[in-house]
Amino acid sequence: MKTIQTINDLQNFLYSNKEKTIGLVPTMGYLHEGHLALLNRARKENDLVVSSIFVNPAQFGPNEDLDRYPRDIEHDTELAAKAGVDVLFVPTVNEMYPFESGITIHAGELSTKLCGESRPGHFDGVLKVITKLFHLVQPTKAYFGQKDAQQLAIIETFVNAYNFPVQIERVSTVREADGLAKSSRNVFLSEKERAESVNIYKAITIATETWRESKDIQEALAKGKAFIEQNTSGKIDYLEALAYPNLQADLNDAEQILFATAVFFENARLIDNIIVDVKGV
Repeated sequence: MKTIQTINDLQNFLYSNKEKTIGLVPTMGYLHEGHLALLNRARKENDLVVSSIFVNPAQFGPNEDLDRYPRDIEHDTELAAKAGVDVLFVPTVNEMYPFESGITIHAGELSTKLCGESRPGHFDGVLKVITKLFHLVQPTKAYFGQKDAQQLAIIETFVNAYNFPVQIERVSTVREADGLAKSSRNVFLSEKERAESVNIYKAITIATETWRESKDIQEALAKGKAFIEQNTSGKIDYLEALAYPNLQADLNDAEQILFATAVFFENARLIDNIIVDVKGV
């Protein structure tokens, strides 16, 4: 595995391998089993696997956890090598953003709900770094986890709307044995919060099962919220049901419904979701 820190070295290496298919797995590091699922899928489907580790400041707000975001590049490098990554791209902030162009990308309406409502500008920053990585790597396929369902929907819409020559691949959420979605931020949970956090997935499971039985969205969401409030010390940011991937509130013609939630604990904000195939109900 080659570890590359500069854009010039990355492009030189990829140019020498331009006839090969490339799978891209963008990450912010602190790799866990969820990331490894993306890397393993990319390894199976491509000649080359490129993974980036870059804690992107553009997607963090002024009061968010950029400085506290967990980092362990030595461990990440070891895991990436074991997963069969060919190139680990680890640029600095100055390498990725050497100057301020004044040109911005706006994620639009899809970014105004769910996580975007409480994190204004977050998805603009996601699209900024994804655009750069797509141009630099020119991947055949790029892999994203369904745990970040809103991010996935925005990237899919962006790629389709602007004809990026890349295929976006969805990879299912990877969970702990007790159901908690794998996340780099889980390390910030106290012992008590970690024990409570399993109830987030249970709550959205209750919501989806209620909807399957009654087809009453409001009843389903109310039961999910009540379960979180009764079984955790966390504060609900949202628990909503939207058509997927267009994230519209009108569910009448939806082929898939996203049941998604975000819950604040003292030092971590956890998200989780379930995507329901309406035709399968």
